[in-house]
Amino acid sequence: MTDLLAIGTRKGLWLARSDDGRRTWTVDGPHLLAQEVAAVGVDTRGSDTDGGAPRVLAGVQYGHWGPTVTWSDDLGRTWAETEQGAIRFPADTGAALARVWQIRPDTADRPGVVWAGCEPHSLWRSDDGGRTFALVRGLWDHPHRPTWEPGAGGGAVHTVLPHPTTDRVLVAMSTGGVYASDDGGATWAPRNAGITAPFLPDPPPEYGQCVHKVAADAGDPNRFYAQNHFGVFRTDDGGASWTSIAAGLPVDFGFPVAASPRTPGTAWVVPLVADAERVPPGGRLRVHRTRDAGATWTELGAGLPDGSWTAVLRDAVCVDEGDPTGVYVGTRDGCVYASADEGDTFTTVAEHLPDVLCVRAAVLP
Repeated sequence: MTDLLAIGTRKGLWLARSDDGRRTWTVDGPHLLAQEVAAVGVDTRGSDTDGGAPRVLAGVQYGHWGPTVTWSDDLGRTWAETEQGAIRFPADTGAALARVWQIRPDTADRPGVVWAGCEPHSLWRSDDGGRTFALVRGLWDHPHRPTWEPGAGGGAVHTVLPHPTTDRVLVAMSTGGVYASDDGGATWAPRNAGITAPFLPDPPPEYGQCVHKVAADAGDPNRFYAQNHFGVFRTDDGGASWTSIAAGLPVDFGFPVAASPRTPGTAWVVPLVADAERVPPGGRLRVHRTRDAGATWTELGAGLPDGSWTAVLRDAVCVDEGDPTGVYVGTRDGCVYASADEGDTFTTVAEHLPDVLCVRAAVLP
């Protein structure tokens, strides 16, 4: 087996591979040089691709030519894209695609289905492996949408979490908060009770929270973790109510949150000093892990730098499905760190890359 790590940056995509159990890595690239790669998905289900090969999907920004989705079925040797673009707003919306923020292959039970979260606030579904996408009108036509505001980075659906066995889909956006659909996207309801919005007047609103990222717990389909703009939260009822789990962290601001796909109650965050600074506390880049669903946190730093005045963006942390779980961290100063032991120790995968926007890990047969 080969472990693959896709690294999307401000100026291209790099692919790192490990054939020795994630101890050492070989980095290949750049691919898509000079193109912003803000979203990456690795579809290992093998459907709708030649010979069942894994498909690497990238949400790219061509600059003059605009954003689109491109894909490779040969691990970056060649790339293809749909003529006229994979994602195009219907004429009646009066909207145009600004950026692809999230690419999420669905589960093995729904081969060919890929989700995309985009700017302006919108969710898209592909049934042909990412060649073409259809706008999820239920979310676009939601009466709240006209009042969703852009965050500092823009107004976008940045998190898409399809349920593994049902038609439920959960999304998060800046700045609208968390919304969930129980019917595959036809209807949507906000799921923000308990998530704070200190930049808005009391009482806390039904929606409008600046949720930075959401991750699903491995053991309970109704448990999720959220990193908010001020606050770290957990829900045990599918988002109907959230409680703070920030006690024990040095600060409660940050962008990413990731959860183990195999160990219930295990999740990771990367705290940053808020709000304008957005750097690691004391310049010490650290990951914090919980093994008890947020009741307690452990600081992890072996192999991570001191004197680090960078930041880690919402999709620049990911985990893999290995045993133990691998944890990967990319920084805005172009470094990527990997842990094969759930964060206890980190090694350097790459340095001196452009600004790292996203990382995605997969295990290839």
